[in-house]
Amino acid sequence: MTDNSTVSRRQILSSHQTGQKIRRIAFEIYEQNFEETGIIIAGIAGEGYAFAKRLADELVDISPLKVELIELRFDKNIHYQSPIMFDREVNVENQTVIVADDVLNTGRTLAFALEPFLKVRMKKVQVAVVVDRSHHRFPIHADYVGYSLSTTLTEHVQVVLSREDEAGVYLK
Repeated sequence: MTDNSTVSRRQILSSHQTGQKIRRIAFEIYEQNFEETGIIIAGIAGEGYAFAKRLADELVDISPLKVELIELRFDKNIHYQSPIMFDREVNVENQTVIVADDVLNTGRTLAFALEPFLKVRMKKVQVAVVVDRSHHRFPIHADYVGYSLSTTLTEHVQVVLSREDEAGVYLK
């Protein structure tokens, strides 16, 4: 049986290429935070968390940083700020946090995701994304970008990291 979501999409990055982008981002994060003893990678639920997990694994592999992984859970589909919850208790005060998501489109999701970190004193909050589409409507930019892709507003970029059999970046 053919999945209709895969019929009309074109692969932009293969699984291997996506993995290379994630590893490069991990090196960039380490270069910018080498003086830290540890960092927190906060992945937005879904493919953002899958990206955060792969990023955390790479950082553990290439650096002495103590890496803590958390998942940010909130409803991205409602038009007002929904409550943001961590998947577990974690102290983020005076920490360096990298907020990770799969695609930066308008910046709305990432703007909402920053809310819990604005309530406490932070050392540093940075943003990492696999793909930046550059349709920003909010004052959000990514500090670490795997791939910049110019698209029309009607096109859809899909990052698949949670399913190994079809991992990669797709354009619909």
